[in-house]
Amino acid sequence: MSRVIGMEQGRLLLLVKKGFRNWISRFQEEFDARTTLSDISLKTMSFLAQAQDRETFYLYDLIMALKEWGSGFEFNELEPRKKMAVIDQYLFLLDQIRFECMKRLGWLESYPGQDIPLVEMILQFEILAPRVQAQIPLLSPAHPRYKEYQAMNTFDRESFVRKLIPGLLTEMMAYKES
Repeated sequence: MSRVIGMEQGRLLLLVKKGFRNWISRFQEEFDARTTLSDISLKTMSFLAQAQDRETFYLYDLIMALKEWGSGFEFNELEPRKKMAVIDQYLFLLDQIRFECMKRLGWLESYPGQDIPLVEMILQFEILAPRVQAQIPLLSPAHPRYKEYQAMNTFDRESFVRKLIPGLLTEMMAYKES
């Protein structure tokens, strides 16, 4: 039995190495199966948070490699069901990345899923995503609009945090280009 576990761990290591190959060459950082968003540099997070064509590729590539669906370059050739699965996971990861950026800027106190490794978020997406998405990021008491946030109901708090994203993207451009 231990041999089967060893083979599975070896398979995972190969998938992770393949999944992060473009990340390592582009971002000049180390990534592994235990990497959480808090482990990634602010410059890299700023790049990924922008969600433009080039930025999107790196998340598509990671998702597709870990799922063994090819490279991010092959996204347009995926069958519709797999393409939608990649997009769903991409949007989930993009939220997580943006929440991590907000946390680093001191806008959020915490956010659901912040301690989950990136690889686990992808490989366990169907289990983790519904649980994580059912919770709302906590605005930092230091945020200038904290009292307004505190007075809101749960539904409005989620909307409030999402409305911070355009300002976040503007703020993060400075880190992306540094």
